Amino acid sequence: MPWRNDTGDVVTVQPLRAPGYLALALLGVALAAGFLPVLWMGARQGAGAADPYILRVLRFTLLQAGLSTLLSIIGGLLLARALARRQAFPGRDFVLRLLNLPLALPSIVVIIGIIEVYGRKGWLGGAFSIYGLQGILLAHVFFNVPLAARLLLAELERVPAESWKLAAQLGFQTADIWRVVEWPQLRAGLPGIALLIFLLCASSFAVVLTLGGGPGATTLEVAIYQALRADFDPQRAVMLALVQFLLCGSLVLLAQRWGGLMGTRASGATAARRYDARRGVAIIIDAGLIALGLILLLPPLLAIIISGASAIHADATLLRASVTSLLLGSASAAMAFLLAWPLAQLAARSDAWRRGSGLAVLAAWIVPPAVLATGWFITFIAHASSTALAASLVVAMNGLMALPFVFQPLSTAIAQAASAHDRLCLGLGLSGFGRFWQIDLPALKRPIGLSLVMGLILSLGDLTAISLFGTQDFMTLPSLIYRQMGSYRFDAAVGTALILGILVLALSSLSERWSRPR
Repeated sequence: MPWRNDTGDVVTVQPLRAPGYLALALLGVALAAGFLPVLWMGARQGAGAADPYILRVLRFTLLQAGLSTLLSIIGGLLLARALARRQAFPGRDFVLRLLNLPLALPSIVVIIGIIEVYGRKGWLGGAFSIYGLQGILLAHVFFNVPLAARLLLAELERVPAESWKLAAQLGFQTADIWRVVEWPQLRAGLPGIALLIFLLCASSFAVVLTLGGGPGATTLEVAIYQALRADFDPQRAVMLALVQFLLCGSLVLLAQRWGGLMGTRASGATAARRYDARRGVAIIIDAGLIALGLILLLPPLLAIIISGASAIHADATLLRASVTSLLLGSASAAMAFLLAWPLAQLAARSDAWRRGSGLAVLAAWIVPPAVLATGWFITFIAHASSTALAASLVVAMNGLMALPFVFQPLSTAIAQAASAHDRLCLGLGLSGFGRFWQIDLPALKRPIGLSLVMGLILSLGDLTAISLFGTQDFMTLPSLIYRQMGSYRFDAAVGTALILGILVLALSSLSERWSRPR
């Protein structure tokens, strides 16, 4: 941060730019190695290669993402408003913590719970088919209603206390409060939240791969996987990857105009007291909406615990998959940290770098995993049987996907540390590694730990990269779960899912504790 010295000159600390340039160069190489082969092969094929199958897959991708987003926003809005109006009831903190669980748990773990409850042999005795569009919508609603509810609740909690007092003094009814107070507050953040959910659903992999049920319910991401691994058709994979790139890239750039994907986060602000909805009918409606939210979230989570506790098979395969998951996840988190740290250092001291770094860390969202995987597959196809290469590609892809979540806590903490310590370090002549060891590391231990744990959590639950590059002997816990399901060992899959879920939730608890203000 700049300041004036005793002589009136403007002084600022200039961090080393070389590490930031190197991080950008490495990101550029990774993206080029993934995108340029796709672009080159797509140019050779021409636009005529966009056959009816690709158009059908695109239509289904947009259909399921659009319906999932609509249902999630409606459900999340109703739940958020109910929680905002019921500011004090027994178990409210539990409900808010429960809303975080779908975001923390790996997709494959939650899918196991959904099958255990709604599947043909599940708790409800197969009341309806969970495969095809309806199963995809159910899973996406399970994941994204809590996300929408937390983000929309955070928006409602930002309403100033004076607005609620004035509404009470004017005798506003429920419709008036919605029109004058709540909707204007929600209107600004709603498009960004909807775009985020749409992007998550459009690029969903594990949910569609597991619950899609066939070619009629396939999205672009899954179709690319099938073209590469099942059909060995790189040409079709290239065309699908180009369509996926145009779709996801457009969504990310559009979301940046609405505050950015990483800007939609729940705030920790204390909500102002509300004076509305104190009558019996309003209380009953809100209680019913909160109960419906619990009915959506609790059964799959309980099913994993109840069924998985007696289905854990501690064998060599499970141990090997667990060790592989932890090693790959740790390497991916370390890679994401090494890329994010120099970018966050420069972003803390330059508006231009802040904007550029914010876009750079979203590289793996602009060029989605399936597109990168297609290009890397074409580039390294001659060495496809190498386990070391496969592990490196998995680490690289997971590291890129975790980069925004690693960058976010680092950039905020480094900006605060720069404001507090830059002047002192300049006076003491501290810079580079000396400053990091003596000043930054002691002050930033918690944010550094939080960023590494976030990267590890995201990598542990990933099924996309390991499905594309894994082999029979090279698997992680998510890929082991998928293989156990494919070989009709569903009981073993539930046990493995419970182990993965416990591991991720333990790390999530650690990250939550480190994210709290001291």
